[in-house]
Amino acid sequence: MAEDPAVGVGQTHSDREPAGARTLWHGRFAGGPSEALMAFTVSLPFDQRLAAVDIAGSRAHVRGLVRSELLDGEEAGAVLAALDQVEEELAAGAFAFVESDEDIHTAVERRVTEIAGPAGAKLHTGRSRNDQVATDLRLWTKQALASVAAGVLALQEALAARADEVGDAYLPGYTHLQQAQPVLLAHHLLAHGWALARDYDRLLAARERGDVSPLGAGALAGSSLPLDPEGTALDLGFASVFDNSLDAVSDRDFVAEALFVLALVGVHLSRIGEEWVLWSSEEVGFVTLDDAYATGSSMLPQKKNPDIAELARGKTGRLVGNLTALLVTLKGLPLAYNRDLQEDKEPLFDSVEQVTLALSALQGMIATATFRLDRMAAAADTPAAAATDLAEWLVARGTPFRDAHAVVGELVRRSLAGDGALADLAAADDRLGPEAAALIAPGVPVTRRTTRGGGGPAAVAAQRERFTSRVHADQARLPAS
Repeated sequence: MAEDPAVGVGQTHSDREPAGARTLWHGRFAGGPSEALMAFTVSLPFDQRLAAVDIAGSRAHVRGLVRSELLDGEEAGAVLAALDQVEEELAAGAFAFVESDEDIHTAVERRVTEIAGPAGAKLHTGRSRNDQVATDLRLWTKQALASVAAGVLALQEALAARADEVGDAYLPGYTHLQQAQPVLLAHHLLAHGWALARDYDRLLAARERGDVSPLGAGALAGSSLPLDPEGTALDLGFASVFDNSLDAVSDRDFVAEALFVLALVGVHLSRIGEEWVLWSSEEVGFVTLDDAYATGSSMLPQKKNPDIAELARGKTGRLVGNLTALLVTLKGLPLAYNRDLQEDKEPLFDSVEQVTLALSALQGMIATATFRLDRMAAAADTPAAAATDLAEWLVARGTPFRDAHAVVGELVRRSLAGDGALADLAAADDRLGPEAAALIAPGVPVTRRTTRGGGGPAAVAAQRERFTSRVHADQARLPAS
């Protein structure tokens, strides 16, 4: 049998790449990559979601190459047309991936070259996958953070709508999960709304700090070719362009910061979830979930389970884990690009997806739930909830607070020991009397919270106006993408 001239010394047919499976680095290697290497290093299964931004980045790069006179008009037209076709094939699910497509960048370039011929082979001129993937991921993250911010606003709007609806309804406020003082239900709902407002600020700030184009940094050192980084940055809608090529290709601060902000959003959603698990329990009974936002039991016919609230609580551990995983990956890396950085995408994609789903589900759960205002008021009207008001009544008449605290604390202790109702003990006490005892009447204590940001009717009415104005202002700040 004649020797196959395509097989080099020491190389068998099995060592060679399959037909049509050339890698981006095939010129340096005598043989193709092993199946084990490809299986371990391939990122295509998860980075396909970068396809749209990868094509957008490639279009900008082509136009930059034209401005730099590295592509002529005819070549650029062929490559841009090929990119359009690739985009259409991907959108239609007709794009045929091959074994050598280790990532979406490789797949797009391969297909463009198949369509455009020699002109397609010029697509990667002056560009490395190092600056390409950094550009793609920054574009994707900009869009993702804007989308999450929109979800945060929607949840804030749901909280504000329910706060307006419930008016002056009140419930116990808690510290240490023990009843402390009654507050308006609107006040409680808006407390979550203000936390989400800070999340909104952080999302936009993280987006702004990540709004830097790395395109043109090359593998690590820039290029000897007359590239146009400023032009491509402007073309892609970036606010600025990199200052240091080493930093540009190795920086993943923007991913870490996005993961932190998403994890903190998750922490705030978890806190909502924890409360609603308690509120929907038979023992507390402050809220009844709509059937569309609850689940049942496979065994217990009577059950209505708060699965959305529980998963909002449970998935937060996953979000914190994603942040931790990336920080641990980054902490040991030298400059510049290292393949470890491939591990930035799955945590980011997962956190964005989970937070997006949680925001939507919690919004629906809160918007459709029925508040048991009678149960809330009954729980808030316990006499001990007015203990601080009794102490402050004494303070307003000249008693040092610590002394007033001791006087009322003694009355509470005696009431709990069976000496009588707290109102009766207060009315009989020479230091208090009937006027002070009247503060214990149902519905009275909550009306006495009058300071700015407090939980009483007048303060909450003003707060609702401030919150509505804040949400409207934030809607105007929401980026288009």
